[in-house]
Amino acid sequence: MIQRIQSIWFLLAAITIFCLLFIPIVGLGSGNVYQVLYGSGLKTTGAGTSATNFPLLISTVFAGLISVVNIFNFRNRKLQIRIALLNVVLILALSVWFFQIVKSVSGLTQIDVEPGIFLPLIAVIFTLLAVRGIKKDEKLIRSADRLR
Repeated sequence: MIQRIQSIWFLLAAITIFCLLFIPIVGLGSGNVYQVLYGSGLKTTGAGTSATNFPLLISTVFAGLISVVNIFNFRNRKLQIRIALLNVVLILALSVWFFQIVKSVSGLTQIDVEPGIFLPLIAVIFTLLAVRGIKKDEKLIRSADRLR
């Protein structure tokens, strides 16, 4: 059922994860080279080159797709909760991966926090709000079963 509130939360979580591909996460300056970290890898702004990290790109897209697919998993609420919590773990792992990429850049002289750094946290919040909505539905259905 698309009209449930948790479907909206899952959709918002997917949109925020997909925004990681277009919104910069961190800007890194080392010498006269300035690099920007996206959900797909590091892009150098001065030379116009980009180093696409395919495992990172696939993981970012996978985290977004899990939220989209989980919208249509409304018939099995227990599985939907487990998949949502797995997605939270994946999003947190992506955040750690972003941090490791920033740490691995050598000769850093400047680190600029960009708006994309908050997107994984927002996606986790949206996913947890969806889990709360699923639990409310489960509670409502259990109470309706008691009345029969």
